[in-house]
Amino acid sequence: MGQYYLAIILGEDTNTPEIIRIYMSPFNSGMKLREHSYLNNHFVNAFESLLAPNGIFYKSRIVWSGDYADNEVGQEQNLYHIANDQPTKDFTIKSQILTLEKYKYIINHTKKQYVNKDKHDKYHPLPLLVAEGNGRGGGDYNGINQDIIGSWSRDVFSIDNKIPDDYTEFICKFDD
Repeated sequence: MGQYYLAIILGEDTNTPEIIRIYMSPFNSGMKLREHSYLNNHFVNAFESLLAPNGIFYKSRIVWSGDYADNEVGQEQNLYHIANDQPTKDFTIKSQILTLEKYKYIINHTKKQYVNKDKHDKYHPLPLLVAEGNGRGGGDYNGINQDIIGSWSRDVFSIDNKIPDDYTEFICKFDD
């Protein structure tokens, strides 16, 4: 079976249980990781707009949670299922999408690293680097560098055209 994913913005602190601020479904872009994790995908671009300098979740902790991911510590469900059990909130980002500037860098403030999106041809690094549960279902990423999938999960991110002074480039390449 295929594994479905939700993009989740978490609370500022690492809590047990985690606080889910919002979650977004890539329903119209394909729920499986490889269906929506490519450059210029409308869903990923919309999510990025939340992390931009003028976005309402600038410098937030994020995760792409799969429905086959491990359960949360002390919980009987994973983040995907916990999010789906929460009441739906009306959350609109239309105005941000319309004014979205193209940002070049994915910045991981937790690890003080960044990824230059211009060095990627097909796959968008953000969903892959923060995905939890990869490798457990159809549609998951299984190409080169699959060992780093999820390695940035739950870290603090922003999207920008400027790199902070003391950050280093994280080189990663994803291909079939």
